[in-house]
Amino acid sequence: MTVPTHIPDFKNLLDVLARRPTARPVLFEFILNTGHIERLSGGGVIERYPEDGAANLRVTIKASCAAGYDFAVVQPWMIKAMSFPAKAREQAESAGMAHGGVIVDRDTFEAYAWPNPQETDWDVLRRIMPDLPDGMKLIVSSPGGILENLMSLIGFEELCLMLVDDPGLLHEITAAIGSRLIAFYEGALQYGCVGAVMVNDDWGFKTQPFFAPAQMREFIAPWHKRMVELIHNSGRPAILHSCGNLKLLWDDIIDDLKFDGKHSNEDAILPVEESYETYGSRIAILGGIDVDFLCRSTPDAIYRRCKATIERTQSRGGYALGSGNSIADYIPAENFHAMLRAALE
Repeated sequence: MTVPTHIPDFKNLLDVLARRPTARPVLFEFILNTGHIERLSGGGVIERYPEDGAANLRVTIKASCAAGYDFAVVQPWMIKAMSFPAKAREQAESAGMAHGGVIVDRDTFEAYAWPNPQETDWDVLRRIMPDLPDGMKLIVSSPGGILENLMSLIGFEELCLMLVDDPGLLHEITAAIGSRLIAFYEGALQYGCVGAVMVNDDWGFKTQPFFAPAQMREFIAPWHKRMVELIHNSGRPAILHSCGNLKLLWDDIIDDLKFDGKHSNEDAILPVEESYETYGSRIAILGGIDVDFLCRSTPDAIYRRCKATIERTQSRGGYALGSGNSIADYIPAENFHAMLRAALE
């Protein structure tokens, strides 16, 4: 699918994030998976571990513009961003996160080879500037978040025990992660082509957050508050991508952390229509068309739901159409295109 008449204008997404009505419907997506990017780009190829990440970003920019987006997302692997190495997890349809951490006590914490955020290849952003269409910007996402990396490095059950047995050590591990993510965002914000920043950190599962609200406020929220303040001080909006049932945390996300937009919705938790009616007057709602719905429904049903969602939100502002999580390779192309068509026709 190509949209030759699409003229990208990042100001439309800025209006969404400021909860202002827009002149036209706006699309938002966090992750377009490789197959969709290559098809939309008209023959580009994505290499997973390229020598030069600028090549991947060029293909992503071309695909994003062709699909009708006003931005392209810079994934961490495109810029050789730091990572927090951990043990391989047991996985089948999903990965097991309960056990198997590499940090189990103070000795392993002090022995861990912490990454250097300065090694990120930020020059990729300079090199792709000639390929960025007028009006288009980049959104940078991070190499995981505070809680995601804690769970990966420690293991979820061990993390729960550490909350009680050694909260002092947990604060130190959290600071080691958080300070490096802050430095990562500082690097991203040096480039004028970056129009917004994605703070991606999954906080929950289907029925509740991983941590109780009091624990989130003690260990996780302070670092996110610093990130948002840093991003806002640069003049950019901050978007939270977080999966799971966050009913107990929405007020914190909006009133304390002051995120501009929230991404990730699941019909089994809170359909996007309800999310918009409940929170859309206080924070922009991004995406939200459930991935399972996108996979299993007909193109016509997808088109009709997306069209109705646009009609519900367009005059009030604060909504951009997209998936509830990401456009995975297993989402049929015709279903993805039905969603795009609802916004672009």
